[in-house]
Amino acid sequence: MISRSSHYLREWGRRPLAAADAALNRLYTWRYNPLYHSGTLVVLAFLLMLVTGVYLLLFYRIGSPYESMVRINEQVWAGSWMRALHRYAADLAIVAGLLHSFRIFVQGRSWGPRTLAWVSGVILFFLTFASGWTGYVMLWDDQAQLLAVEGARLLDALPIFSEPISRTFVGDRPIPGAFFFLNLFLHIALPVGVALVLWIHVSRQSRPALLPPRGLLWGTTLLLFGASVIGPAPLGPKADLYRVLGTVEVDWFYAFFVPMSRLLQPVEAWMAFLAFGALLCLVPWWSRPAPEERPEPSLSPGRLCTGCTQCSLDCPYEAIAMVRIVDDDPTREVAEVNEDYCVSCGICSASCAPMIVGPPDRTGRDELTEIRAFIAEQSIGPKDVVLIACARGAGRLAGQAEVQGARIFPVICIGNLHTSVVEFLLRAGAGGVLIASCPPRDCWSREGPRWLEERLYHGREAELRESVDRRRIRVAYAGEGERRVVLGALAEFRRDVAELDNAVGEDGIEIDTECEPDARQAL
Repeated sequence: MISRSSHYLREWGRRPLAAADAALNRLYTWRYNPLYHSGTLVVLAFLLMLVTGVYLLLFYRIGSPYESMVRINEQVWAGSWMRALHRYAADLAIVAGLLHSFRIFVQGRSWGPRTLAWVSGVILFFLTFASGWTGYVMLWDDQAQLLAVEGARLLDALPIFSEPISRTFVGDRPIPGAFFFLNLFLHIALPVGVALVLWIHVSRQSRPALLPPRGLLWGTTLLLFGASVIGPAPLGPKADLYRVLGTVEVDWFYAFFVPMSRLLQPVEAWMAFLAFGALLCLVPWWSRPAPEERPEPSLSPGRLCTGCTQCSLDCPYEAIAMVRIVDDDPTREVAEVNEDYCVSCGICSASCAPMIVGPPDRTGRDELTEIRAFIAEQSIGPKDVVLIACARGAGRLAGQAEVQGARIFPVICIGNLHTSVVEFLLRAGAGGVLIASCPPRDCWSREGPRWLEERLYHGREAELRESVDRRRIRVAYAGEGERRVVLGALAEFRRDVAELDNAVGEDGIEIDTECEPDARQAL
């Protein structure tokens, strides 16, 4: 029941996400769509905070925190915009982190082997929030006073300290320097924890992308810099414990909780906080599909493996390792799948020339069986184009039998597509094969489109034979909400195919699916 509810919740969220992706792809193209790079934008924000934070630390004084911030703001060339850039980068980290987690959730990539990445991501979010909180207290303006007093009220409910922290803010004595030193220490130490948890966050990924592409990186940096110069970060009046706070301007990305927590007793606020944190951490369990709907992990090829290592190299999640087996040759290694890491993307299926590795019913041999049945049911001629559509992108065309006269052959991930399927279609008489993939920056399996292009055009195993006419093959990238992009690519490809000679007929099919174990060439 819970998994069904989470399914409806994801479907509800995917529609606006697909529409937003389509709109931003028109503006920036899929290469620089910021929604596709929300995770790497968080890392960029941390780097900007690190650089600007080191500069601000040189002028910060624990004994006179507010006065030192005023002096920084009065610096002509650097201080004012440097502090604003530090703040705006901190806001970007929160916004990009929320977008990243939303995307991962609605795409169903938060359970199973990805559980560690999700839970560590939740921890990263709370560490970022805590670091920002201490940073705002360091300013010691009226917002800092609001956060410090409310934080002390909540911390006093915990049986940690020997005397209430709230006494520090009664006003009968000056705020001790140790208080500001502690905030400074936490503000520096928490990012160290962020770096450690970030390493855990990507530890099960091969070739993790930590920074956005260069154009988006510099574009975002310049945008934040421009905002920092035009609109410097505000600094409120100096904190005064003898003054009753009136209206306080706050950064709602970090102080959103204050109006709610002040309405609750400290114990109630902590219970609400813990319940919210537990709900987020348990997402991988309450949102996972029903057992019968979960894809099975890839099967290890065993002794049939040729030991080429290609599936191990291509796996985006380090789920395949080469291990030695007891055999006549003690140096022989075969591929072995770690089911705890495998997300059933099927990329290994397309990497295997002998077609013996992959998820059940989705190996290269299974795909050839399916394409034979597909061709037998269709009437495909030399002027026809077959559309191979990714089930998670391509304008959601994979659920249809045909579109504008083009037959559709669906695949769960374009990285799962064995090149022999493309060759078989052309040899069966199709005029062309249009492969509609999700954008490379938004592949649910991370590297599916990348390896597909390498296999089709750059000779990566299991590569497409040189004898296959590449003019009759085209790859189009389109997200869920970009059906018009696929239809436009289809119309253009049809015109190009019409100018080519007729395709080879049915008699040209010579694909051998019974590979010997030591075969190395894609068949």
